[in-house]
Amino acid sequence: MKRRNFIKNAALTSAGLVIGNSLTNCTNSESKENSAMAVTSTSEVKLPLVIATWHVKNATAKAMEVLQSGGSALDAVEQGCMVEEADIKNSSVGKGGLPDRDGNVTLDACIMDKNGNCGSVVFLKDITHAVSLARKVMEDTPHVMLAGEGAKQFAISQGFKEEDLLTESSKKAWEDWKVKSEYKPIINIENHDTIGMLAIDKNGDIAGACTTSGLAYKMQGRVGDSPIIGSGLFIDNEIGGCVATGLGEEVVKTVGSFLVVELMRQGKTPQQACEEAIGRIVSKPNSNYKDFQVGYIAVNKKGETGSYSIHQWFSMTKFQDGKNEQIQSDFYNKT
Repeated sequence: MKRRNFIKNAALTSAGLVIGNSLTNCTNSESKENSAMAVTSTSEVKLPLVIATWHVKNATAKAMEVLQSGGSALDAVEQGCMVEEADIKNSSVGKGGLPDRDGNVTLDACIMDKNGNCGSVVFLKDITHAVSLARKVMEDTPHVMLAGEGAKQFAISQGFKEEDLLTESSKKAWEDWKVKSEYKPIINIENHDTIGMLAIDKNGDIAGACTTSGLAYKMQGRVGDSPIIGSGLFIDNEIGGCVATGLGEEVVKTVGSFLVVELMRQGKTPQQACEEAIGRIVSKPNSNYKDFQVGYIAVNKKGETGSYSIHQWFSMTKFQDGKNEQIQSDFYNKT
């Protein structure tokens, strides 16, 4: 997907192993779409509103369709994320996701509603719609998170279809990677990412969701920030919401999405909050931020939005007032 070029500036010398020439082509086409900053501030924000990480216009279009037909923000983010989970051309979410180093596709997802209820699944195999299963965990169990085989068993008991998530394309990419693979997590060599989505419905209520197949060729059992409430996603219906993307380990270390929302509670705009949260990462002692990417998108109760990342080429898709557009994010590392 076009959002892959977000790792372009931070890629190490062997980055072309999996994603190859597609980065250059995607970079050129993406930069032409919209160079506007990903911040909106107006006293007359029109609702409903959907924003998502990366270039995912089909997903935001589906979410807006749900909202315009009277659906809730929660319905919108679930169904919007499901679009990407079902897209086998998307190698970082759902079916067709790139596997771990042992060839297993494992999914992580979470969802959060206007009341602060949340659900999550981690290390999920053989179930495409992880975000929908996360919602089932939230609504139909006393738990917040289910993992591994237990999550899969729950999915089957709820009528989810079991299927092989490793497509021929992802299998070939994995086999190519194995030729010169280094069995350690070298960031930005592997092609990976996430979709995070936030929505405000006509009632002004906020919900969010996040879903991913995680870091490609990761160690067996690795889980990043995406299914972790407070890290990959956080919603406070009185204040706003935030989702994260990029190297999950660094987001977890700063509880990034919760931090952004709390900064908005203190009076910062979504843009200012995203910028400060990135600042917390890059200013850590001995930070190697030049070797990885993190990006945040956020929305507050007023409908103001913000987006910021460490490196260039992160973008946000925004659907509002009949306009579904990709917006390039501002970024920290301009050297």
